[in-house]
Amino acid sequence: MLVYPLFIGTWELILIILIIVLIFGGKKIPELMKGVGKGVKSFKEGMNEVEEQINQADPAKPLAKPEDAPKTDGTTKTE
Repeated sequence: MLVYPLFIGTWELILIILIIVLIFGGKKIPELMKGVGKGVKSFKEGMNEVEEQINQADPAKPLAKPEDAPKTDGTTKTE
């Protein structure tokens, strides 16, 4: 059984895609996806600019990225 976000089943997903194709037509869908892609790219560039500005404001304390965070297993060690 496949689980989709918001509990959308396979038939509901097929129906939504079919309605989108009927409303916009096959030729408009690539243009819509291109616009969405440009929007996502612009959002990522904006986020990078904000991160750079924060790093320039306080260069001694760069932002920690999730992959740079120390990994723990939930236990504490005492020496």
